[in-house]
Amino acid sequence: MIFDINNFFEIKSFLHKIIFENFQQIWTPLEKLSNYLETANLKSNRRNIQIPSTCYIENPDLVFIGENTSIEPYVYIKGPCIIGANSEIRHGAYIRENVITGKNCIIGHATEIKNSILLDDVSAAHFAYIGDSIIGNRVNIGAGVKLANFRLDKNEICFYLNSEKIKTNLDKLGSIIGDDTQIGCNTVLNPGTFLEKNIKCMPSLNIGGYITKNSIIKNASSVAIKKSNSRVLKNEFTSKN
Repeated sequence: MIFDINNFFEIKSFLHKIIFENFQQIWTPLEKLSNYLETANLKSNRRNIQIPSTCYIENPDLVFIGENTSIEPYVYIKGPCIIGANSEIRHGAYIRENVITGKNCIIGHATEIKNSILLDDVSAAHFAYIGDSIIGNRVNIGAGVKLANFRLDKNEICFYLNSEKIKTNLDKLGSIIGDDTQIGCNTVLNPGTFLEKNIKCMPSLNIGGYITKNSIIKNASSVAIKKSNSRVLKNEFTSKN
């Protein structure tokens, strides 16, 4: 099965668009990521960058940080990785190896990223986990969102598209999230989740599978709120002598 990349990403202005060339599946860039970083020139002059003494960089020769990127205290960065220009890496963020972020990205407090590609203007500002995933331009990852990448039974990751079961031949795969998609707070995206462009996902959901562009994902159940009866409550909590 071949995906149409245009349903997910606009890559013309992405600095590392070459990694998307000649892909077999939409997740192929993740499989090429390690080799791409091995051959990339990761030496950074780190112009206009101040790195706090409390920030720990493992394999510093394999870490590229773009110009004017802000690094806050107690950040942990493990190379190889590329962090784009004009980005914010906030207090307590953990960037593990094999990560590329585009320009103007936010990696926030207690957010962990590994083996993933973030295009431009991505925000993952609070308490997020992003594993083995590709995140499109201008995507917002809400607070507490988890992009799970590994099945509990450790089996191959599969998904359904048009009632057909698609096998990925992978045991680790997170989410592929298209441009301009918004993921609400505390949502869990199961391994092998595919969201095309411009999808709105409401908070506190558990979702998976393949969802086409311009969709809204929300819980079908509603929360009912009723006024309590003060007289009944008084009788319930008044002891009898």
